[in-house]
Amino acid sequence: MNKSDKKIKIAFKQKGWNETKTNDSWAIFKIMSEFVEGFEKLSKIKPCVSIFGSARFTDDHPSYQLAEEIAFELSRNGYGVITGGGPGIMEAANKGAQRADGTSVGLNIDLPFEQESNPYVDKDKNIMFDYFFVRKVMFIKYSQGFIVLPGGFGTLDELFEALTLIQTEKIGRFPVIMVGKEFWAGIYDWILRTLRDEYQTISPEDMDLFHLVDTCDEAIEKINAFYSKYLLRPNF
Repeated sequence: MNKSDKKIKIAFKQKGWNETKTNDSWAIFKIMSEFVEGFEKLSKIKPCVSIFGSARFTDDHPSYQLAEEIAFELSRNGYGVITGGGPGIMEAANKGAQRADGTSVGLNIDLPFEQESNPYVDKDKNIMFDYFFVRKVMFIKYSQGFIVLPGGFGTLDELFEALTLIQTEKIGRFPVIMVGKEFWAGIYDWILRTLRDEYQTISPEDMDLFHLVDTCDEAIEKINAFYSKYLLRPNF
């Protein structure tokens, strides 16, 4: 700790702030730096689609192979690809984008088990985050679509974050595509029958906020159909 830091901590204590509050206050600057780096780098890239899914799948898994195919075709259609930068579905998507000479972005996160960036992220587009909420802002702001393959809690978090923000009109609408009808069938039926029909906690039109598909061609068609009507631009 330098002399300036010590003086500020002493001043905080004199005003009745404790060590935790001091650390919380300093965290603001780290958070700001992550926003600045993300905005600076991502504002320079072309329109992108984010691809989400499990980090646990290896390259022999059908979902890995499908993610690579989707990313390859997205790149051929002029879109960049954004992922969380890690292994599994993320690696597959970055690999597909790179194979098509497309833009391959990785928004990596510092985790206790030391997630490292996969080798298929463009070196100048690999951004490391400490804070999940900052990282999610970058996904939301700079993605012109979400393609969501089978995954776990993190995948569900990103899916429902997007649906919530679109539903509440906090961001512009973009296509949200859930790939894998067998995997998503249980959640889809629960949303349809429990949320919409039985408890009416969502509106009937909210079912139009997302699409359920099985193939690469269907996913690409949904993206292209949407942007045949709407402009590509940041979402807020």
